[in-house]
Amino acid sequence: MVAMVVMGPTSTGKSTVGVALAAAINAPFVDGDDLHPAANLAKMSAGVALTDDDRWPWLDAVGTILRDAPGGAVVACSALRRAYRDRIRASAPDAWFLELSLAEAEALRRCAARDGHFMPPSLVASQFATLEPLEPDEPGLQADATAPVARIVEAALASLR
Repeated sequence: MVAMVVMGPTSTGKSTVGVALAAAINAPFVDGDDLHPAANLAKMSAGVALTDDDRWPWLDAVGTILRDAPGGAVVACSALRRAYRDRIRASAPDAWFLELSLAEAEALRRCAARDGHFMPPSLVASQFATLEPLEPDEPGLQADATAPVARIVEAALASLR
């Protein structure tokens, strides 16, 4: 069983990479955005950053999905801080993280170019201010989000072997 989180700030390509990674390992993909309660989505849509209290139930839902997926799963979830990843690992101790790294200016450009997404460009800076990259003792890999998706997936799979 492989429990994976594709993480990083908004607009790094978490969902795109997550779908490809899930297909490569024949596991379900879950977009963490779909696990947010309506109040969180409304808050972010209004340009208000979430607080830790807003995030805890959402992170618990991510951990539960990973824990309960019998053959593993891939979840796209920002998981920006170590404490958030620790919260996910409290439910899914074997969770592995693929951190997508991207310059803030490129994330802002991508975010502004998206149609129909709840996350406004005004929140990009807060995501980068919150980001705590994976630490050496955390299971996972950091990948350049500007690389081709196939190359990111290959690197992730090689790291897991």
